[in-house]
Amino acid sequence: MFAVIETGGKQYRVQEGDILFIEKIDAEAESTVKFDKVLAISDDSGFKVGAPIIEGASVDAKVIKQGKGKKIYVIKYKPKKNEKKKMGHRQLYTKVEITKIEA
Repeated sequence: MFAVIETGGKQYRVQEGDILFIEKIDAEAESTVKFDKVLAISDDSGFKVGAPIIEGASVDAKVIKQGKGKKIYVIKYKPKKNEKKKMGHRQLYTKVEITKIEA
């Protein structure tokens, strides 16, 4: 059984027991989160696709931790102007474990 959920502007294909790194959400570590935007579900009875979401379906997850990703460097450069700028960015994430899929 798997489901396709949407969170943080991205879509994820999840199964029970999966561990995901998603965009940061406001939740404490060791708490539970419910994702209501379920786009598709596949189970024993078949494959269901929502238009755009499936009413009454949800995916439960446990928040493992909040964190920051690796630093990504970006360099802005303007030719013939002797202008360079190096900037770094660390994206915030939430690590979650999928515990239950409800159809």
